[in-house]
Amino acid sequence: MNKLKKLVACVGPGFIIASVVLGPGSITVSSQIGATQGYSLLWVIVFAGIAMGMYVYMASRVGVTQEKTILQVIADQYGRWFAALIGLSSFVMATSFQFGNNLGVATALHSLTGIRENVWPLFFTGAAIVLVFFAKSLYRILEKLMMVLVMTMIIAFLLNLIFTKPDLLETARGFIPSMPRGGMDELAALVATTFVLHVAIYQSYLSQDKGWKIDDMQRGFRDMLASIIMLGGITVMIVMTSAAALHPRNISIASAADMAIQLEALFGSYARIIFSIGLWAAAFSSLTVNAVVGGGLLSDGLGLGRSMEEKAPRAFAILAMLIGMSIAVFFKGNIVHALVVAQASTLFAVPAVAIGLFLISNNKKVMGHYANSWKQNIIAIFGLILIFLMVYFKYHQLAVKISEL
Repeated sequence: MNKLKKLVACVGPGFIIASVVLGPGSITVSSQIGATQGYSLLWVIVFAGIAMGMYVYMASRVGVTQEKTILQVIADQYGRWFAALIGLSSFVMATSFQFGNNLGVATALHSLTGIRENVWPLFFTGAAIVLVFFAKSLYRILEKLMMVLVMTMIIAFLLNLIFTKPDLLETARGFIPSMPRGGMDELAALVATTFVLHVAIYQSYLSQDKGWKIDDMQRGFRDMLASIIMLGGITVMIVMTSAAALHPRNISIASAADMAIQLEALFGSYARIIFSIGLWAAAFSSLTVNAVVGGGLLSDGLGLGRSMEEKAPRAFAILAMLIGMSIAVFFKGNIVHALVVAQASTLFAVPAVAIGLFLISNNKKVMGHYANSWKQNIIAIFGLILIFLMVYFKYHQLAVKISEL
């Protein structure tokens, strides 16, 4: 019984982190990559997952060893401007994810009801603002329901994977690094959807909110390990399912109904309903939490506080929701392509967060003997290189498009 309690304590927070990161963009990107690339990019999930795990652990260590928040410590050591830049970068990432979350809500409910997509972001963003800030007890009940719905979809993918009969030899080959077919867009999106640094840095705040201290550092490591295994495992599972069900049939994904075809092996005509409900739950739960994370980090970076009981964090969180909603309402085009682009575009804001986390984790004046070891720095530097390579690719791609105008 004690072992079971320890397992639940370890996996519980991991599932929460995984469900926050696993929004509609993640599901769409994973499905799209499986459909177009087959199993060949599974290796990206492993590399990005390891890097994400290290940065989550670095942030958690800062949280348990410091009395101040991580952005206040960075402001003290490197200047308020740097903390503000990290806060702004986190807000930009969160807002980009908000756009994706609104599109996820829209495409899921359009698939279920037939009502046009641009109606739903207005309704659900308004509902999210009311629930998060003015009806917290009701939101906590709905949050648990959404977690159950997301978990149901994940279990559905797991069971369905058995029936789709993935090619195990090709799956094994997929973990060997290779270049993607048809460009780097999908690879960049997969890195961005796995290596989510505004969520990583927020782990520092979660550790402090839990009251963890230095004695809980090993617990923080287990928490990190559980979250990354959960997130990586779910992403791998969706890619494998799509690669087995969609790739051999050359199905081009353009809607939730197309993505739902993955589940038809087990659920038949009910696949679209199950997938759409799960996609909506993933979108709505991420929609609220991402805004709180982005708003809190921006406010703290500016030195205006980070608790949602304070005016500035709450205002910035609402602003993130409204920006994401507004873009989604007026968006016209291929929603699946837009979700992939939205995920990849978050890479533009990542470097400041990554550098800040790396610097403070290696600052012996602040961290003492809890600063990064050389082994940890190997993984951390690999994460930095991975980010800068992806950012270089996206900037180069953007420059080419601008020069063609």
